[in-house]
Amino acid sequence: MENNTLFGEAKKRENILSEENVFTVSEYIKILNESLMVFKAKIIGEASEVKIWSSGHVYFSLKDEKNGNVMNCVIWKSRYGILGVNLKDGLKIIASGRPEIYPPSGKISFIADTIELAGEGALKKEYERLKAKLESEGIFAFERKRKIPDYIQKIGIITSKQGAVLADFLNNLAKFNFKVKMIDSRVEGQLAVGDILSAIKTFRKKDIEILVIMRGGGSLEALLAFNNEILVREAANFPVPIIAAIGHDKDVPLLALAADFAVSTPTAAANLLNRPWEQAELSLERYKIDISDKYRNCLEETNGFLRQSSDIAVKFWDLISKKYKDASAKINIFFQRIKDAMANIKSGIEGDWGLVKNGFNQALIKAGWELDNDFRIARDNDPMRQLKLGYSIAMVREKIIKTVEATKVGENIDITLSDGEISSEIKNIIIKNKKNE
Repeated sequence: MENNTLFGEAKKRENILSEENVFTVSEYIKILNESLMVFKAKIIGEASEVKIWSSGHVYFSLKDEKNGNVMNCVIWKSRYGILGVNLKDGLKIIASGRPEIYPPSGKISFIADTIELAGEGALKKEYERLKAKLESEGIFAFERKRKIPDYIQKIGIITSKQGAVLADFLNNLAKFNFKVKMIDSRVEGQLAVGDILSAIKTFRKKDIEILVIMRGGGSLEALLAFNNEILVREAANFPVPIIAAIGHDKDVPLLALAADFAVSTPTAAANLLNRPWEQAELSLERYKIDISDKYRNCLEETNGFLRQSSDIAVKFWDLISKKYKDASAKINIFFQRIKDAMANIKSGIEGDWGLVKNGFNQALIKAGWELDNDFRIARDNDPMRQLKLGYSIAMVREKIIKTVEATKVGENIDITLSDGEISSEIKNIIIKNKKNE
């Protein structure tokens, strides 16, 4: 952490931690813990003295491999339960969190928000172990994978709204009246596990036909969340099919192995959903021609047979010809209705797509509100506005003075008011409430 940041935090508490103030132990520990909030960090070390209490909270120590220095750590049950790391003595890990003093004992501990295995080798070993375990249970079995339904319209998406992944998917999704619901989620690091789990559980209650989970490519470490056992099991038991569009280097993420269909890019996922609609559209004209041709061939064969028969059959042929024309007209009407339906689906997407756009517009509106709020804060702290409220700005030697100790008798002082300035000479200085240093 930069020194000026630490200095700034210290200056904020300069008045509080005055020698004149007397604190109770609890008050002082509270002040210290508030100060320690800025010391968030990632710490690497070897886990030791791991103890899982009946409450589910995990207490352990992190030991420096070089000199054996130790820091006491704790990770709460709510965090540990979803991380997928089986913490044990001797395991080299990276813990992310902050320090805190525990009031009853006065001891300092590191409160870990996340823990993860350290090093590509350890991650690879854990990946292979979990992959073998889930594979033996049939989680990745082809037999359990569900077919993606044709003509899907209700799509759920889990990804980050940042970056190009979401835009690539939406830009390649054709206009077939798709109704898209999206939940923003972190997609990298251990904190992403909680986000994705929450999003999956939310979509369980939504009316969707397919769930698409997406993120860009990355290393085994970057894709750590998608190799989480709890997350993989949650996805495997989801009520509708899942498409995993997760880029990767070598090792396929376990979530992608458990998904009903896996592709490597968001564009491929969009094309997968487009394909049945596009094929249906292309097939309409061909089906119309095929049916008309078969009907015409049948009538021509009947025509040849009747012409070889008696003249009485001529009237019957005229009737058949009329029926053919009527049938052709009905076929044309039938296919036109299908084409109209397809056109309606395409035009209908504008209205439904507007709902998706409105979601992004709401985000822009929210950002606008935040900017307005920032403007109001800046306006309220505008020095000229303060002058209009009756305050003034005093300057000596062209510098703003904040204390009388910065002035001397006989110096000129310039005072700025809301409607002008006053220049004067300092005749007398009175110091009030001076504190001992």
